[in-house]
Amino acid sequence: MRAPYSKTLYDLACEQAERHGDREAVVAADRRLTYAQLRERAAHIAGALRDLGLKRHDRVGLLLNNRVEWVEVCFGAAAIGAVLVPFSTWSKRRELEFLVKDSRIKVLISVERLGEQDFAKDIDAIRGDHTTLPVVLLGSAQRPGVISYESFAGHAPIEETPPPGDGARADDPALILYTSGSTSYPKAVPLLQHAIIENGFNIGERQGLGPDDRVLLSPPLFWSYGSANAMLATLTHGAALVLQGRFEPGESLDLIEKERCTALYTMPGMTAGMLAHKDFRRERARTLRTGVTIGTPQDVATVANELGAREICNVYGQTESCGNCAVTWHHWPLERRMQVQGPALPGVQIRIVDEETGQPVAANTPGQIEVKGNLTPGYDGASAANNAKAFTGDGFFRTGDLGQLTPEGDLQFLARTTEMIKRAGINIAPAEVEEVLRHHPDVAEAGVVGAPDPDKGEIVLAFVVAKPGAKLTEDILRTHCRTEAASYKTPDRVEICESLPTTATGKLMRSELKKLAANLSPRVR
Repeated sequence: MRAPYSKTLYDLACEQAERHGDREAVVAADRRLTYAQLRERAAHIAGALRDLGLKRHDRVGLLLNNRVEWVEVCFGAAAIGAVLVPFSTWSKRRELEFLVKDSRIKVLISVERLGEQDFAKDIDAIRGDHTTLPVVLLGSAQRPGVISYESFAGHAPIEETPPPGDGARADDPALILYTSGSTSYPKAVPLLQHAIIENGFNIGERQGLGPDDRVLLSPPLFWSYGSANAMLATLTHGAALVLQGRFEPGESLDLIEKERCTALYTMPGMTAGMLAHKDFRRERARTLRTGVTIGTPQDVATVANELGAREICNVYGQTESCGNCAVTWHHWPLERRMQVQGPALPGVQIRIVDEETGQPVAANTPGQIEVKGNLTPGYDGASAANNAKAFTGDGFFRTGDLGQLTPEGDLQFLARTTEMIKRAGINIAPAEVEEVLRHHPDVAEAGVVGAPDPDKGEIVLAFVVAKPGAKLTEDILRTHCRTEAASYKTPDRVEICESLPTTATGKLMRSELKKLAANLSPRVR
């Protein structure tokens, strides 16, 4: 398929409106937007942002689950050259306080409530230190000091062609995504306009997408897997993006059947949930053909053979590389798609280097994976201090992962060499969980590691030292974590211990914690 001419998101909305105007672009819950309507809605959002005084390079905070409004705000911000900064809807108040401060947003657009989370209340508390921050609430009745989304989206649209100097440029950031890192707070990753369009299109090509496809996205748009990857892969091909507000296996099956989805973005836990659901029948997913997944060779085979997406693609990447940097071709034999993550995407270079010398190694030789091309230009905010360590002098990103290249040039991911825990497809930084645990008044020290688990890939194990005289239990600490942070940061198991293994200089010896974890009785596993 011909790649879009557009190098910015709003230009892409305009281009696709001309090419596919009456086709559905986004479907979610009770709302549907055609490509023509997406361009129109984005123009109104852009007008509202401009009337608030925002301009090129200003940041727009977004706290929404998967829904049509997420997409229209994304393209609307790009129309005036503003940068979208989506926050995780799993964030608790303490985490949101950091995100609002670190991101330097000029407006926050949020849903009033989501499940048990009262975001309106959290935002009111946070605004005590940010009294000038405009807030737009979706699903809100008239509230003092906030703007309703309905009135916000009713502003006059921007001009068809922005005045000179307005609007985004190809090398401007489109998104700043927060991702778990090796520090106690997530890293801010800017992704450029042209990079996510080009990379997204190439990911869609590997899947064999076209205008007749309908792509189910259950993973959140605030992940690069959702926004930079699925959204752009779909919309650059004139296909329809079918959004699920939050993954629930029965609803996913309903959406596949009702919307006649031909592709899906999934992860091993999601796939297992759908296959185990009491209402799963193979014929309900008969329209599936292709899509994207991560996981082991067996995970890829399960999506193809049991769920029925026979042309499912295996992938490798991270937020820093616009979601994915290597993707298998959908038409390859399944056995090949199971064993490798594919060749580098166009515009991307992948090399494997020796861990000690930093020199490239031969094919079929394990080493550190480094990536260059469609990448973030570098971390933002507090995490910018990591840039010198994260990038080589010749512009490659050090992924911290171990892999090898086949003689055909396919990447084969082998293992993570970082401390990151990957639980049910979600990256979790041990330092983040440790920070939450230390926030409990009775915790003196905390150390967190991952341990293998047949269902989740890894589980989160926490070792905690109580302050003298304190009475801590596993239940107390797990309840504390669920209250203070996103639920996925709650340890699966907590061990109360007298001390943690440390070096002579007091640094936590995580490798020793791994050994302790391996010797525990399999109570959780």
